[in-house]
Amino acid sequence: MKKSIIKVREIKKSYKDIEVLKGVDFEVEQGGIFALLGSNGTGKTSMIKVMATLLKADAGSVVFHTLDIEKNPGGVKASISLTGQFAAIDEILTGRENLQMIAKLRHIKNPNAVADELIKRFGMLEAADRRVGTYSGGMKRRIDIAMSLVGNPKIIFLDEPTTGLDPEARLEVWKIVKELTASGTTVFLTTQYLEEAEQLADKIAILNGGKIIGLDTLEGLKKYFHLQKLNMLKTAYIRRNYHLSVLPLYQQRLCLQ
Repeated sequence: MKKSIIKVREIKKSYKDIEVLKGVDFEVEQGGIFALLGSNGTGKTSMIKVMATLLKADAGSVVFHTLDIEKNPGGVKASISLTGQFAAIDEILTGRENLQMIAKLRHIKNPNAVADELIKRFGMLEAADRRVGTYSGGMKRRIDIAMSLVGNPKIIFLDEPTTGLDPEARLEVWKIVKELTASGTTVFLTTQYLEEAEQLADKIAILNGGKIIGLDTLEGLKKYFHLQKLNMLKTAYIRRNYHLSVLPLYQQRLCLQ
């Protein structure tokens, strides 16, 4: 069994009188890809912001190894990196200059060498010295993720990494994400696409109604929701009012596979 690198316990978050997170619990294994799956508005971005120390939870705890985000936010920030839904890059600069800039902001020695290593690792030798504004959507996301790896963070957060990308660019990003774990990086991503979670994740947590309603491997979730469907069918047979549509979308998809 792999060691847990992140432990989330009873996280709650409300915006005025709207309760978004209602006691979220899960653990993330070291060196794997963990997907938080949910439709728009379910609290995925709120959860990732809490974990990245950008948003304070109303209750609960998040611990990275032995670092509690409340007691040692600085230590947590030093070990993580966050890539948002949209590429946070300077389109006037070249890809190489973007990487060098981030390395300097992180006070890393030899920023040029760091940029060169990431350019080679991400296969950007031909495009590295072009302005980012000339890049395709997939290439922009590639340089964005490369910038997140400056400083060798132990954990990288990807908030809906393929939002707005065409199918070809999505496949390119998927390839990059899979390669991240080869170097021991732990990846935590949010997505609204079941297909994306299926392709990438070792473990999938389904966030619905502010709570985790399922957490397992893909095969484990299929078995769980298949049994849940059978139980609902038995109950509905008695009541004679069952419709599959009462299940959340992800449960429907998992039941039907």
